[in-house]
Amino acid sequence: MIENTFAPGLLRDRTAFVTGGGTGITGGIARALAQAGARVALVSRRMEHLEPMAKTIMDDGGEALATAADVRHPEEIERALNETIERFGKLDIVVNGAAGNFLCPAEELSPNGFGTVIDIDLKGTFNVCRAAFEHLKREGGCILNISATLQLLGTPLQLHASAAKAGVDTLTRGLAVEWGRYGIRTNAIAPGPIADTEGFARLVPAPVRDKLQRRIPLNRLGRINDIAQSAVFLCSDAASFINGAVLVVDGGHWLAANNLMSAE
Repeated sequence: MIENTFAPGLLRDRTAFVTGGGTGITGGIARALAQAGARVALVSRRMEHLEPMAKTIMDDGGEALATAADVRHPEEIERALNETIERFGKLDIVVNGAAGNFLCPAEELSPNGFGTVIDIDLKGTFNVCRAAFEHLKREGGCILNISATLQLLGTPLQLHASAAKAGVDTLTRGLAVEWGRYGIRTNAIAPGPIADTEGFARLVPAPVRDKLQRRIPLNRLGRINDIAQSAVFLCSDAASFINGAVLVVDGGHWLAANNLMSAE
């Protein structure tokens, strides 16, 4: 459930291109952007991941386009962007949320497994940004990359994802500096533990979930809506002078990770 905290029409007449937009965190972001008035293109490899979210957005009175594309293949992204422009007339917002992850000890991680996550999370983010550049520079716009907090500390079993997200953070800052002159803002959100996602259920073992929550200073796990509302803010004019930021949205979890006084 997305609970909009912003004024109606905050993003009216804007078009958003959201990769990974059918499910999970970026699905929630897509729905929140639509509730704020944006027209939304949902992008993922499989249409079955996109069509239910597109229907939900349209049933809520929004406008949505579902288009299948793999972020690892630039030509597919170009096609999806062209479909978006043909349908909605322009591009204002790009959200890079396509990602892959799994648990694996570093000594068992294969080069293919490592490379696949890099290809989706990091190279896929670059591919979409690069393809969107010519569209965004026409009137300015914003890019929002979905990062993580894994790379902020040494996270076991997550070497591949940590490396990819560290790259996403660096890419975010680099594009902010290079493309700011065109009126393109580039920021990122780094979600902490988000309980109502498939990834949390798959990657966080049930026995440690209560302990994890106790280690969060706000004493609760995050929800998709926490990230979605942060995304609406960063994509709106309220954030018009924010460029190159990686906004951590985790209730203070990573800051407290080494706190000896934290709950056991």
